[in-house]
Amino acid sequence: MKGVSIQRQWSKGLGVLLCLLLSRVALAEPAALDARLSDYAYPYLVQTLPVSDQQQRLEMAYMDVTPENANGETVLLLHGKNFSGAYWKTTMEALLEQGYRVVVPDQIGFGKSSKPAHFQYSFQVLADQTRRLLDTLKVDSATVVGHSMGGMLATRFALMFPQRSDALVLVNPIGLEDWRPVVPWQSVDAWYEGELKKTPEKVKAYMTASYFDGQWKDDYAPLLTLQQGWIRGPDYPRIAWNSALAYDMIYSQPVVQDFPRLAVPALLIIGTRDRTALGRNRAPESERAQLGRYDQLGKKAAQRIPDATLVELEGIGHVPQYEAFDAYRDALLGFLKDHQS
Repeated sequence: MKGVSIQRQWSKGLGVLLCLLLSRVALAEPAALDARLSDYAYPYLVQTLPVSDQQQRLEMAYMDVTPENANGETVLLLHGKNFSGAYWKTTMEALLEQGYRVVVPDQIGFGKSSKPAHFQYSFQVLADQTRRLLDTLKVDSATVVGHSMGGMLATRFALMFPQRSDALVLVNPIGLEDWRPVVPWQSVDAWYEGELKKTPEKVKAYMTASYFDGQWKDDYAPLLTLQQGWIRGPDYPRIAWNSALAYDMIYSQPVVQDFPRLAVPALLIIGTRDRTALGRNRAPESERAQLGRYDQLGKKAAQRIPDATLVELEGIGHVPQYEAFDAYRDALLGFLKDHQS
């Protein structure tokens, strides 16, 4: 009987140990990542383009994939601020399946591209660097797709290089409103201090609440892995500094007033639940609820753009390509088919 008791105790202890080990695995933290994402896999081959700007030699990372059944059309995908080119994976797959060549850059300061210590960010500079990438790849023109901050960049690109822009697709872009009359200005140093205060837990809480209406799914984990890995990594001060510089660009350089000058067909894919608004917490409390009302902003933007098609995704948030991929894909591919040259 004594031997049986010891065996039971041993089995019970082993069970507790296994539970502890499994819980640790379940709560495993994303690996620390360096500034250039050396250990972070992208879905396709990443190449780099040397870029000389502002007395610096920099590198722009990019993916350029041409399918075997190429239809002669190219789609340029521009990422948002809290993202990198890697999150376009499923969009790339859908486009490649339909024969589109796909070019996906990481802008300077983002993803696997250089993170300069000093850089004057502007959408014009980023658009021109993207134009240089297309020159190098011998891409005469492309449909320009931008999500979040990438929507502001895509708009500026289409305004600067209309002859290189076959069409424009804006996926829950920020910048559908000008925050400056409501949100007080703050210095780059203040933005930087705020970035340094971020923690992995705060990043997940922000994404869960702001992007996905409080409903987190494992499918969203790749978005989190990147940001949390940088925070845990050795180069986070440099990441935070570039992020602060980018925030200043986004705040200071609105594009909404230039919508009437767009000379290319445009598609707006808008998740109406989105409430993303830069600096909402600094706005007067009486104004905060009216910021980031994508259920209203999409309609207003479509009215201001001369040749615009609006597709609203009811109940969807800031990242439709993750939260409602099928509806997003159908809208994108349908528009591309209608505007093939």
